Order: sequence, then structure tokens, then C-alpha cells
Amino acid sequence: MMSFSWLEWGLQLLLLVLLGAAIPFAVRLERGLRELRKDRGALETSAKGLSDAAAAAESAMVRLRATAELAARQVQERVSAAEPLRDDLRFLIERAENLADRLESTVRAGRPFAGQEPPAPTPARPAPQTAGETDALRSQAERDLLRALSVGLGKGAR
Repeated sequence: MMSFSWLEWGLQLLLLVLLGAAIPFAVRLERGLRELRKDRGALETSAKGLSDAAAAAESAMVRLRATAELAARQVQERVSAAEPLRDDLRFLIERAENLADRLESTVRAGRPFAGQEPPAPTPARPAPQTAGETDALRSQAERDLLRALSVGLGKGAR
């Protein structure tokens, strides 16, 4: 029976040494758990803050999308309203180009050719008596030229 008690004492001593070696690990583990518990509160607070920020960002995106859609509708309305004006301007430009071509050909026809002497001045005509006689004396080219000049001077005075 004696050997049994030495064996028992040896096992208990081994168990005591192992428990002594485990104590520092247990203390370190307890400190780590305490830190985790402290950080858990901060982590939960951070998670809540992140959740609130995500909700605010989502609502801001919804407002931004609504604003962008409103702006797109307004731009489309303005573009739709401007299209007839564009067509009118295109038509007016085409007419102005035609008139400018006619005026240019009229002016060229009225100028003496390069290298030729200008025609001799005609003797002064007596002043016409009525406005009808004035129109009869002027050629179509003169009337067109005077009309173009008066329109041009009218625009320049603005």
C-alpha cells in the first residue's frame, strides 16, 4: 500500500505543478476578456453610429435622386421649348442667306467691272414731283439696296 500512496502523492504533485503553470495563463485570459468587454461597448456604439450614418446616406441618396430627376425634367422641358425656336432661327438664317446672296449679286451687277472706267456721270435729273414718280425712277436694284441698308442701319442703332 505504500507504493500506492507514493504514486498518489506524485500524481497530486504533478497536478499541483500543472495548475501553478496554468494560473498565469488564466490571469492573462481574464485580462483579455475584460478588455473585450470594454471594447464590446465601444464596438456596439460604433456599430450603431455606422448604422445611423448608413441610414442618413441612404436618405440623402433618395433626395439627390429626386432632385436629379426634377432637374432632368426641367432641362427636357426647356429643350422641348427651345426646339421650335431653333427651327425658326434655322429658317430665318436660310432666308437671310438667300437675301444676302441676292443683295451681293445686285451690288456686283451695279458696280463697274474692274479695269473699266466708271460710266460718265449722268446729268442731274430734276427732282420728281410725287412719291410715285420717285419709285418709277429708281430701279429694283436700288430699292433692294436701300431696303437692305435701312434694315442694316436699324440693327446697328440698337
